[in-house]
Amino acid sequence: MLFPSAPERRQLESPARIVAVVDDDPSMRRSVERLLKVNGFVAEGHSSAEAFLNSADVSQIGCVVLDIHLGGMSGIALWHRLKDTGTDLSIIFITAVEDEALEREALKAGCVAYLHKPFPADLLIGAVNRALEGPPGN
Repeated sequence: MLFPSAPERRQLESPARIVAVVDDDPSMRRSVERLLKVNGFVAEGHSSAEAFLNSADVSQIGCVVLDIHLGGMSGIALWHRLKDTGTDLSIIFITAVEDEALEREALKAGCVAYLHKPFPADLLIGAVNRALEGPPGN
């Protein structure tokens, strides 16, 4: 019987590393995906909350970069729906809208970061690294 080598075993046991990007602005979604990829992450884009729900394999998702204001189901509604179904993904919210009450709500509920567009690349990369290092809410 063959056993995988130690490095292969670690790879098999490592947590999901795919970063889902959910943004209805194609330009922003592609930019974030490219930024993630050049920084060594596997990224997959979704144009809406509904597209994410219909096509993402949440067991392979490490965290979600999620626009709050999407056409159709909002990013906040998607987050609540995931939590209601027991899917506890780390969330990094991105938004172009100033809403202090919504930001406080999101941070209090445990999102990893709440970034205002346009945001510095290093803030997003740092947030993704934090999201993938620990359990959701940390």
